[in-house]
Amino acid sequence: MSDKQVLASRARSGEEAGSASEQIDAKIARLADWRGETLARMRTLIHQADAEMVEEVKWRKPSNPSGVPVWSHGGIICTGETYRDKVKLTFAKGAWLPDPSGLFNASLDGNARRAIDIREGHRLDEKAFKALIRAAVALNTKGR
Repeated sequence: MSDKQVLASRARSGEEAGSASEQIDAKIARLADWRGETLARMRTLIHQADAEMVEEVKWRKPSNPSGVPVWSHGGIICTGETYRDKVKLTFAKGAWLPDPSGLFNASLDGNARRAIDIREGHRLDEKAFKALIRAAVALNTKGR
């Protein structure tokens, strides 16, 4: 059985894998549509931008038992949530990050957070996204 088939089997059975990375794998496999592909691609870009990124899963609740994927380095960098019509990447300290490419398109009124809503068919500027990740890591690790 291939890795993808194992993940899909776990996802169908509701079995959660042990590590946060395995749990995120299972969440992506359960989606099995453009949202899963998008979340997987953004995850890859996050790790390309920062090889020391830590994956976590937080905020489990009855309406979302698999929780929310979280990427951290010196604190939370961003979360990855999936909705029926979008994948939302929320940056914990987005209000303090430079965004010359205008990637942030949601949660623009908050004092701290900013988000990127990615809808089906949307092509994100990958180079600008990786720069945003690197800027968030630099902000979190400044003075350490």
